[in-house]
Amino acid sequence: MLSLDCKDLSPVQLQNYLQYAIAPRPICFASTIDTVGNVNLSPFSFFNLMGSNPPVCVFSPARRVRDNTTKHTLENVLAVKECVINIVNYAMVQQTSLASTEYAKGINEFEKAGFTMLKSDLVKPPRVAEAPVQLECVINDVIALGEQNGAGNLVIAEIKRIHIKEEILDADGKIDQQKIDLVARLGGDWYCRVTAESLFKVAKPLATLGIGIDKLPHNVRNSKVLSGNDLGMLGNVEHLPTAEEIEAIRYQVNVKDILDATIGDESNRERELHELAKLFLKEGNVVDALKVVLL
Repeated sequence: MLSLDCKDLSPVQLQNYLQYAIAPRPICFASTIDTVGNVNLSPFSFFNLMGSNPPVCVFSPARRVRDNTTKHTLENVLAVKECVINIVNYAMVQQTSLASTEYAKGINEFEKAGFTMLKSDLVKPPRVAEAPVQLECVINDVIALGEQNGAGNLVIAEIKRIHIKEEILDADGKIDQQKIDLVARLGGDWYCRVTAESLFKVAKPLATLGIGIDKLPHNVRNSKVLSGNDLGMLGNVEHLPTAEEIEAIRYQVNVKDILDATIGDESNRERELHELAKLFLKEGNVVDALKVVLL
């Protein structure tokens, strides 16, 4: 394993390693305004949600690594403590990237990138009409994290009004994760797109008290077939099945076939049972998977 001390790396090297490793990162497409009314629009991938009561986002317009200069967004939020965070989806990603061009102060990136300015309800900066979600925010604080090249400036933005395009909502009025078509930043020029094919669900353990992987038998924990993800699913059940439940699955056709074909061959029997359990897990049938590995 390559081990590196941050003090031995240049800011450029640090930025490269960290941005490739800490990813994907959601994109804050921030519109701001200065004291004379000049509008600025710029994307930042140092961005996330920090709480819902109050609803707070943070983003960081870091100092430029190459020359330690600050960005117009930072100057604006220090002067006019308001912004709009516009969420970026695939349909607008190329224009969003164009808006990151370092145009001179006073140049309107809405116009350069071809976006439509939409008047906000509560704050002075305009919204991006094309964005699927637009968050009107007031700036609670700006915390400088350093003065050197690449140092961040943590902008703490409290969300006051949310605008959501209806076409990304489901029948219950909630945002449909498949319809919003989000994109995120990776390292260098890389992005990723959240498509229906790339989405998957992981059952939250908050609703249950999982038994934990440590409660699984030694041979299951050290299986040559089951992955760490597989074991995590098995460990998330609330309780082990009873002896009667385990015995009952012995007569399920696909299980019985394995047992009959591997009489006297414990090694292959365990492997084939674990492969069947893995198939059950892929289908979301955790209960039967656990019974099979406990046979």
